Amino acid sequence: MNLIVSYWVVASVLLPAVMGAAILLFLRHQLVLSRFASIGSCVMLVVAACVLVNEADGGVIQSYAVGNWRAPFGIVLVLDRLSAMMLLVTAVLALIVMVYAISTGTDRKGWHFHPLFQFQLLGLNGAFLTGDLFNLFVFFEVLLIASYGLMLHGQGAERLKAGVRYVIINLVGSTLFLVGVGLLYGVTGTLNMADLAVRVAAAPPGDHGLIAASALLLTTVFALKAALAPLHFWLPGAYAATTGTVAALFAIMTKVGAYSIIRTNTLIFGDAAGDLAHVAAPWILPAALVTTVIGFVGLFAARGLRDLAAWAVVGSMGTLLCAVSVFTVEAMGPALFYILHSTLAGAALFLVVDLIAKRRAEHGDAITLAPRFRQIELLSGLFFLAAIATVGLPPLSGFVGKLLVLDGVRASSQAVWIWTVILTTTVLGVLAFARAGSTIFWKSAAIEGEITLRSLRGKRGGVAAAGALLLTLAGLTVLAGPVTAYTAAAAQQLFEPAGYIDAVLGPRSGGRR
Repeated sequence: MNLIVSYWVVASVLLPAVMGAAILLFLRHQLVLSRFASIGSCVMLVVAACVLVNEADGGVIQSYAVGNWRAPFGIVLVLDRLSAMMLLVTAVLALIVMVYAISTGTDRKGWHFHPLFQFQLLGLNGAFLTGDLFNLFVFFEVLLIASYGLMLHGQGAERLKAGVRYVIINLVGSTLFLVGVGLLYGVTGTLNMADLAVRVAAAPPGDHGLIAASALLLTTVFALKAALAPLHFWLPGAYAATTGTVAALFAIMTKVGAYSIIRTNTLIFGDAAGDLAHVAAPWILPAALVTTVIGFVGLFAARGLRDLAAWAVVGSMGTLLCAVSVFTVEAMGPALFYILHSTLAGAALFLVVDLIAKRRAEHGDAITLAPRFRQIELLSGLFFLAAIATVGLPPLSGFVGKLLVLDGVRASSQAVWIWTVILTTTVLGVLAFARAGSTIFWKSAAIEGEITLRSLRGKRGGVAAAGALLLTLAGLTVLAGPVTAYTAAAAQQLFEPAGYIDAVLGPRSGGRR
């Protein structure tokens, strides 16, 4: 790996680790300094991600041997177009969410918000860069442990109840992950993903049963992380119970599951795996279709705006995985574009909903009639934009993303089902958001009086942060040409795993034997 690039790759993992530890040890009770440290870390991560995206766009996959131990014996970090893209969307989201947290005072509700935030970024970045299944498990655990703390930030009975359920479910997932990894290691003798790709392709027929079982177990774990039906049940309660700030950051969490499904099913269980190629694909599409329906139907059952946003995340994950499940270059490019869109749109919706809830006092986020509240005109506009982005209406990037997905799956034998479900649920989404918006803004505007608050944080900074995410979506729409060119190239790279294998195991991989 290029020496300068290796510095940026290591910084993406090392910076949040060091910053989180430093804040915890030295700045825990110094809020102002903690804020500066967190903002500085997020800015540096954005810079690092921009450099790495520019480097990855050249098409050369690069690996970094940690401790200078060559794969498959040592730990490797691998940079390709997909991992660079995920680093960038994570960094941009983290910076905007951190600004929102500081502006609204969310970080004041506990001493450990900033170190937990940094450890969450450590887990996310590590998961996107690692080239080893066991270290993927390790980074999963890092981000999950941090997410446990962030979910409970601010306390509250409902939050604690949802947090305990979240912990138990993810502990079960972690156990299944270890069982799947153990099976795969027992058969192949390695957990390096590039090495696994070689060994699975060359595995004798007698080992195919155990390898297929491990593939299905791992896909089940990743489906749990991605909130794929019937394993989606944990998400609505967990995301709706936590703070809007944390829920917005968690918009990227489900994408870690989707990323893992994409990575393992194109590299380890890709076309070269013969009878084991895309062994879990037949199960993913039906589950994705059901997830899409459940998510958008759930919008009608939502009693609060936070519930609405949480169910929208479930629906968007179903749409994304409908495209992923086809496992073709033509469908994967749109899926990667939709990852970018759905992450930013989901986060924007959670921030806007949080702003509304803070201004409605005792009415909170409940979808009920209430008097007017401060900045109602501005927030109604932001809610409208977040809603059309989430549903997939023009002119924002959701419309572009869904058109690309529909076009990408045309050649699939299941295209009729995918088209029918996506188009039908889009209409359902429009109706559900129209119902909620008309109740919160239009009908409530006719009630006399206005809700008054003694103090209100985030009148400027919080609104600006939510607006920044919507502007990012607008930028994604304007730059749809170059962005889709990048995602199409990333998809092509995924379905040509020889480059990845050579970068990790070949003579140019570096490291000592």
